[in-house]
Amino acid sequence: MKKIYLLMLCLSIVTCSFAQNQSQVKVDIIKKSNGEEIKVKIIRITDAEVSFIYTGETAEYVIKKADISQIVHSSGRLETFSSMGTPANTRQADQITMSATPADHHNKIAIIPFTYLMDNQPGAAAIGLKAQQDAYSLLGQHSAGYKIIDPRTTNAALIQAGVTPEKMMGFTMKNLCDILGVEYIIDGTVTQNKGYSTSTTSTNEDTKIKRNDADKVKGISNSGSSYSSAAQRYDISVSLQIYMDNNASIYNASHKAFLSSTDGSYSAPLEYLLKRCPLYRR
Repeated sequence: MKKIYLLMLCLSIVTCSFAQNQSQVKVDIIKKSNGEEIKVKIIRITDAEVSFIYTGETAEYVIKKADISQIVHSSGRLETFSSMGTPANTRQADQITMSATPADHHNKIAIIPFTYLMDNQPGAAAIGLKAQQDAYSLLGQHSAGYKIIDPRTTNAALIQAGVTPEKMMGFTMKNLCDILGVEYIIDGTVTQNKGYSTSTTSTNEDTKIKRNDADKVKGISNSGSSYSSAAQRYDISVSLQIYMDNNASIYNASHKAFLSSTDGSYSAPLEYLLKRCPLYRR
């Protein structure tokens, strides 16, 4: 009987000790700009984001610093963040939770085919696909920590889901993120407008003098040719938008090529915008 009593006493002590230790586990508190507080364990803090996990879970979440007003660390230290002032109607409801699991979406990027406009009218779809591929190639070299879905896989998934260019406007960015299984979507537009034309003309003349044996002039003949060419120059601009899987817009910018060109190249403004977007890693 004494043994049973001692065993029960030991179990009671262990249980109380475990419960006491659990109650003493300290957590980090993230205070969001909208007044919400979440108790978590912070994993890392970067220049733009805070990564964390919920107590008792292993899935890692990310929240933008722009949405945080203060962090109360488990040590008691307070860390205050200045507001970056992104308009609420632009960010919309920037929630942490997503419709799919973090493993499905987290840190994945898809680039959808660009829209191509020629003199503000819909142009060749092939140029939009080429811009999509170029954006993938450039960002793929500077996307440490992200996984970019290749354009062929992206386009196949869109077609299989019935997301054609004609029906694209009927889908929200959240819809597209769920279809593609990504956290971020990059959407862009290449605009090409006719600028001024240039022309050049060149003339070549040749005069031949015939002489006899006495070196006297027998005759003079003239011949000539002329060549002219014309080139059409184009003004090029690119706009880029990045959305999250909760419909929040995190980047919206446009850039026009400094000089007009005859080949309509959009590479310079596209590179300019990608290097300044929040997903670009140097």
